[in-house]
Amino acid sequence: MQRIECGVLGATGMVGQHFIRFLENHPWFDLTWAGASDRSAGKKMQEATAWRLDGEMPERISRLRVEESKPGNAPKLVFSAMDASVATEIEQSFAKAGHIVVSNSKNHRMEPDVPLLVPEVNADHLGIAAKQRERRGWTGLIVTNPNCSTVALTLGLGPLKPFGITRVVATTMQAISGAGYPGVPSMDITANVIPFIAGEEEKMQQETQKILGELSYEGFAPLAARVSAHCNRVPVVDGHTVAISVELAAKPEQGAILDAFRNYKGALQQYQLPSAPARPVIYMDAPDRPQPRRDACRENGMVVFTGRLRPCPVLDWKFLALGHNTIRGAAGAAVLNAELMQAIGLLDS
Repeated sequence: MQRIECGVLGATGMVGQHFIRFLENHPWFDLTWAGASDRSAGKKMQEATAWRLDGEMPERISRLRVEESKPGNAPKLVFSAMDASVATEIEQSFAKAGHIVVSNSKNHRMEPDVPLLVPEVNADHLGIAAKQRERRGWTGLIVTNPNCSTVALTLGLGPLKPFGITRVVATTMQAISGAGYPGVPSMDITANVIPFIAGEEEKMQQETQKILGELSYEGFAPLAARVSAHCNRVPVVDGHTVAISVELAAKPEQGAILDAFRNYKGALQQYQLPSAPARPVIYMDAPDRPQPRRDACRENGMVVFTGRLRPCPVLDWKFLALGHNTIRGAAGAAVLNAELMQAIGLLDS
């Protein structure tokens, strides 16, 4: 297939840089446009960007001219890494102008006509696209991916949904890369745990219920389960770990849950998407796994690893889930969403 031109809004920031790295040499998408703030517009990327990732900025991208974050000469497909303080108006202006906006920003995630997508879990939620266009009177589209910790939680819970999820308690141990740059001061995080991340617990609770809920033409019916989250920042570079306790209506045996983890694939394998792992959830039998340093980057960072399944004396079962927060929880998640949209024809509609 001919590669599809795409752009990145907020290309000079940390999340934008992760998009650039993930899209480098992508077989379907060709990054040809970079948008950023007015103070960066007109400069080349190498002049406007302080590269914070490993290695060097891709040479081809370094020569791109930064544009204002306004619709006009941008490609139809744009990935958004915009800061939440400005994302709402910018993303809506692009959708009104006919662009497909695949966003990592939080601003539109909980709106009743915007898909909040983890493709292996709720690919059918893209069915709200026609309603979004009808309701808002635009020809473009906004599709979002969830918060980085929510991705690990929902992919960990996805295999268990057929058992009837009724209550969830999740405690996160979140990497410092999730705080962006400059992130958390070294004097605060070194040899320490910070038991507060602003807005994180509310996002995890609400987003999980939307993602695991059901789609109707009028919107989304949230999962009829209570979800409680405790979020902590820990001195880990990459990889969010979530300790999960869950109550299940069907009261399955341990073997049935292990089979659910090991056989879970979702609906993506039929499309052969380039960024989709063969197994989105991998259960690890070792009693001390998964671990961020050893496992977060495996499988190109696109898999959620689960482990330590055991009975919970308060709810029914408890286990760990681990996901790479800047890949599967951010740039990689959005690119996978766009791949699915291309596979079902939504980028052409």
